[in-house]
Amino acid sequence: MKIEFTKMHGAGNDYVYVDCTQGELSEPGKISEYISRRHFSVGADGLIMICKSDIADFKMRMFNADASEGKMCGNGIRCVAKYVFDHKLTDKTTITIETLSGIKTIEVTVKEGKVVSAKVDMGEPIFKCADIPMISDHFMFVDQGLAMDKTQNEVYNGTAISMGNPHYVMFVDDVDNYPIEELGPRIEHHQLFPEGVNVEFVQVIDKNTVKFRVWERGSGETMACGTGACAVCVAANMLSRAGKQGEPLTVICKGGTLTVTYGNDGHVYMEGPAEEAFTGKVDVPEK
Repeated sequence: MKIEFTKMHGAGNDYVYVDCTQGELSEPGKISEYISRRHFSVGADGLIMICKSDIADFKMRMFNADASEGKMCGNGIRCVAKYVFDHKLTDKTTITIETLSGIKTIEVTVKEGKVVSAKVDMGEPIFKCADIPMISDHFMFVDQGLAMDKTQNEVYNGTAISMGNPHYVMFVDDVDNYPIEELGPRIEHHQLFPEGVNVEFVQVIDKNTVKFRVWERGSGETMACGTGACAVCVAANMLSRAGKQGEPLTVICKGGTLTVTYGNDGHVYMEGPAEEAFTGKVDVPEK
């Protein structure tokens, strides 16, 4: 089965995008797993299908590299907005996109007929453990210790937040040398997170700037994570680590820089680049 695709990325968080407005792909999870393999296929953090919607301008379905379907992708949705504008599927500069985490509104910035960046209203953060979801006796889990085993000998402080996807945000002294390859998957699959969790390791640079690395459930370490950057901003604000509600926070990830604001209206707004890398066709085995 040959599939025409466009490779796009937001701050290095890269996906294979397929125009599915005329019909969705069958078994997209399996396709995502196949094409995401770096060095052996297209290589990506996953697959994003751009589909028709009955309740918004378009619908986004995103699949991780391990074939699982994700609810939301902040970097990915900016690229969806770029795709539909640049490919003349719409002439709107304010676009609504349906996701499994609800309808998101994206405002695009256009230069010479092409979208160069986009700002997304990511909605309100979710703190209630049951809704993240996280299994806990606490109503919220804010700057508390996550025990890795019953002995309580290994505990990592963090804050649990959902921005459409569940996140566990940890502040560390030296993010570049932190062993996230070892700790990331252990927290991702921790028994208290029944649907898994994305893990952010954050270093405060100054009062207006933070740097983070992210371990994404289903994909491992990625160059950036939009919902993760939003969770980082919210946690930094709440704990008075960096930033201030209503003011933009510079969030640096491995693949680039995002600007995130925890608005006074309770919504989180994320702004960043959306770029097209290349187009092509890939032959996906039927079995």
